[in-house]
Amino acid sequence: MPRAAVLGSPIAHSLSPVLHNAGYAALMLEEWEYTKHEVTDLPSFLETVGEDYRGFSVTMPLKFDALKCADIVSERAELIGSANTLVRTDSGWRADNTDTEGVLGALEELLGETRPATALLIGAGGTARPVLWGLAQRGVTHVTVLNRSDRRAELRPLADALGITLRAATFTEDLMGLARSADLIVSTVPAAALEGHLSQLAQAPVFDVIYDPWPTPLTVYAAADGFATVGGHIMLANQAYSQFEQFTGHTAPRQEMLAALNAALS
Repeated sequence: MPRAAVLGSPIAHSLSPVLHNAGYAALMLEEWEYTKHEVTDLPSFLETVGEDYRGFSVTMPLKFDALKCADIVSERAELIGSANTLVRTDSGWRADNTDTEGVLGALEELLGETRPATALLIGAGGTARPVLWGLAQRGVTHVTVLNRSDRRAELRPLADALGITLRAATFTEDLMGLARSADLIVSTVPAAALEGHLSQLAQAPVFDVIYDPWPTPLTVYAAADGFATVGGHIMLANQAYSQFEQFTGHTAPRQEMLAALNAALS
């Protein structure tokens, strides 16, 4: 029986099984099974896992380890410096980062054909890296990173490779001015981190990577002011489509997978 799974810790909340198993059902891949495993030591897990596993979705805190464990690394995973996908090949494990496609899918839904030039990125953690990649693909050249501390040094090599100029900002600055000067806002932080700042920040279209609970307070404020919003469930679905295809070799049934995710969230 061919199998796949999502790995990470904590993992109980993961909705990846909903997406992938809905895809198997839609394509009548009855022999396939997708599960989730609580894993903190990725190298040890990979040494003992059976060959029936064709691939793994990898979530935190294992995304950096996934890159180190791989025998083959995709160009985008190497550039970003982390991987959320491991695929078994004849040459060993291949690492990829489909979070990039997740970001692109969310930005497409938010922006349509609009080509923005500037963005306000809230947070500088691991998710900020595929977000920068996606913003660059959409034509963004200037990004203000709003964070409690200046972490541009960690992001600058990637930003330079992507042709993005970074500016640092903290929550003590004119947040409304920062938000109004951006073509879009991407938040990668928990909703609680923005308490007390929502009305100031909700001044442009918003992509919030949080999807549970949805809608987030930031997107509620932005929508109330007439701005388009999109949530992390769209990113989650779009990153899963590519994983599904890499694991199974079949085109992902996107409509059915997204419908199952929306049903689970509702």
